[in-house]
Amino acid sequence: MNTLRLSKPSPWIGLGLAALAWIVLYRSILPFWDWVVYGLLGLRADTRLGEAVHFFLYDTSKIVLLLCAIIFVVAVLRSFFSLERTRNLLGGRRAGVGNLLAAILGVVTPFCSCSAVPAFIGFVSAGVPLGITLTFLIASPMVNEVALVLLYTLFGWKIAALYLVSGLVLAIGAGLVLGRMGLERYVEPFVYQTKVGKTSFDPALGMRWEERFAVGLAEVKSILGKIWPYLLLGIGLGAVIHGWVPADLFARYAGPENPLAVLLAVLLGIPLYSNAAGILPLVEVLHQKGIPMGTLLAFMMAVVALSLPEMILLRQVLKLRLIAIWVAVVGLGIVLTGYLFNAVL
Repeated sequence: MNTLRLSKPSPWIGLGLAALAWIVLYRSILPFWDWVVYGLLGLRADTRLGEAVHFFLYDTSKIVLLLCAIIFVVAVLRSFFSLERTRNLLGGRRAGVGNLLAAILGVVTPFCSCSAVPAFIGFVSAGVPLGITLTFLIASPMVNEVALVLLYTLFGWKIAALYLVSGLVLAIGAGLVLGRMGLERYVEPFVYQTKVGKTSFDPALGMRWEERFAVGLAEVKSILGKIWPYLLLGIGLGAVIHGWVPADLFARYAGPENPLAVLLAVLLGIPLYSNAAGILPLVEVLHQKGIPMGTLLAFMMAVVALSLPEMILLRQVLKLRLIAIWVAVVGLGIVLTGYLFNAVL
C-alpha cells in the first residue's frame, strides 16, 4: 500500500512570508507610535517629553527591525566565507597586497571583540604576518556591513561611502606601519608555538539553504542578545539629548569652532564599549544638534575599533607595549580622518 508523502515546504516560501511581514511592520511603526504617544498617552508633539518618548520608541523599533534584516542577510552571505578560509587566504601574503586583502576580507568576515584572541592566534600561527593580522583586526569590527547599511539608512550613501573608504585606508595604513616596526617580539611567545594546520576543506561551502537561513536566524538572536543593553542605552541617551539638551551646548564645545573637538571625541570613545548599531542612534542625534560629521565618525571609529574590552582581551596575546603602540597608531589615524572629514564635508 502506497503511503502519501508530504513534501517539505521550501525554505524560500518562509523567507518570502517573513520579508513581507517585515515590510508591513517597517511601514507601520511611525503611524503606530504616533497613535500611541500622541493619541493613547496624550503627549504633545511640541513638548520635550513628547519628543523624547516618541524618539525613543520609534527609533528603537526602527533600528531593531533594520538590524534583524541586515544581520540575517549578512549572516547568510557570510556562511559562504568562514574565518578559517580567510586565514588560509592571508597566509604567506606579502605586505601591501596582504594588507589590502586583509582589509577587504575584514569587511565580509564575521568577527567581534570576543573572538579577537582566537582570531589573532589562528592567523599568526598559520603564518599570516603581524601587520596583516592587525589590519584584519582593525577593519573587521570597524568597517562591517551592519555599520555601512545603517549609515546609508540614516545619513545617505555619501557618508557610508566615505566611512568605508576611510576605514579601509586606516586599517591598511595602520597595518603597514605596525608591520614595518618589527613588533613581533611584543607578541606572547606561546602564540608562535601554537600549531594550526591548513586545510582546503571548508564545511561552510556544503551547507543547504535551510541551514544557511538557520545560521542567519541564530546570528540575529545572538547579536541582538548581546547588544540590546547598549542599543537601548544609546537610543535612551539620544532621546534625552533630543528632548532636553539645547543644540547650542554641543555646538559650543564640540562644534567646528573647537579645534580639539575631534581629539576629545576619540579620547571619549576609547573607554566606551559598543558596536556600530549601538552607537549610531547617539551619532544621529548629536549630528542633529550641530556636531560636524567628521567629529562624530571619529568618535564612532574610536568606540568600535579601540574599545577597552577588546584591548583587555588582546592582552592575553600581546604585550602592553604593542597594545600601546597599536592604540597610538590607530588613534592618530582616526583623529586625522576626523579632521579630514570635517574639512571635506
